[in-house]
Amino acid sequence: MKYKVRISLDIVFQYIFKATGLLVLCLLGGILALLIYNSFSFFAAVKPLDFITGMEWNPTAKTPAYGMLPLILSTTLVTFGAMLIAIPLGIGTAAFISEYAGTRLKNILKPAIEMLAAVPSVVIGFLGIVVVSPGLADMAGLPNGLNALNGAILLAVMALPTIITIAEDAIHAVPKTYKEASYGVGATKWQTLRKVIIPAAAPGIISAIMLGVGRAIGETMTVLMATGNAALIPSGFFDSVKTMTATIAIEMGEVPYQTTHYYGLYALATVLFFMTLIANLVGEYFINRLRKYHAA
Repeated sequence: MKYKVRISLDIVFQYIFKATGLLVLCLLGGILALLIYNSFSFFAAVKPLDFITGMEWNPTAKTPAYGMLPLILSTTLVTFGAMLIAIPLGIGTAAFISEYAGTRLKNILKPAIEMLAAVPSVVIGFLGIVVVSPGLADMAGLPNGLNALNGAILLAVMALPTIITIAEDAIHAVPKTYKEASYGVGATKWQTLRKVIIPAAAPGIISAIMLGVGRAIGETMTVLMATGNAALIPSGFFDSVKTMTATIAIEMGEVPYQTTHYYGLYALATVLFFMTLIANLVGEYFINRLRKYHAA
C-alpha cells in the first residue's frame, strides 16, 4: 500500500473514532439535558426541598405527595446491604483466584464468574421470588420474604462479577518483586497477601467496589420483583421497600402525559442519574490512580 494512501486512511479513521467518541458524549449530554429540562417543569409545581426531604411518595392520592426520602433511603439500604455481602465475598474470591487457585481451576472460575454477569436480571429476580424469598420468610417468621434483605442478596449476586473481575485484575497486576521481597524476609503467603498485595492493589479494589455500587444502585428489574415495592421509610432489612429505579419502572408506563407526576419521575431519574454518575466517577478516579501507580 502506498505511503500517501496509508496516511489518508489513518486520518480518515482518526476522524471516525473521534466522531464516535463525541457521539457518545453527545448522547450522555442529551440524556442529562432531557432529564434536567423535564425536572424544571416539576420543580415549578413542587419545591426542591419538599421533594428531597418529603416523607411520603404518593402521587396518585387525593392530595398528591412527592417526597422522595423513602425512595432514597430504600435505595441506599438495599445497596448498602448488597455491598455488605458482595465486598468480602468479591475480594476474597478475587484473592483466591489470583493467589491460591491453580491454573486449571483459575481457567474454570474466571469465565464462570464472568458468565454470571450475562444472566438476565429478570431471571435473578425470579429466583429471588421462588427461592430466596420463602427462605427469608421462614427464617424471620414473616408472611413473605419480599423485603430489602431479599433485594440486597440478589443485588450482591449481580454485583459480584464486576467486583471479582476488577479486583482480581488489580491483585494480579501487583509487581512480583513485592511478593519476592515479602517472602525474602520470611513472611507467609497469607501475611504477604494481607500486608503487601491487598494494600498495593487497594486503588483497583476500591474502584471495583465503586463500580459494584453503581451496578447495584442502577438495577431495576430485580429490585422491582424482589423488594415488595412499599414506598415507606424502612426501619430494617426485613421491611418491604421501593427503590427509585423500581418506582420509575412501575409508574412511568401508566402516568398521564405532561402532568406533575410525569415530570416528578423525571426529577427522580435526575437524582438517580447523579447518584450513579458519582459512584462511577469515584471508581474511575481510583482506576486512574492505579494506572499511574503501576506506571511509576
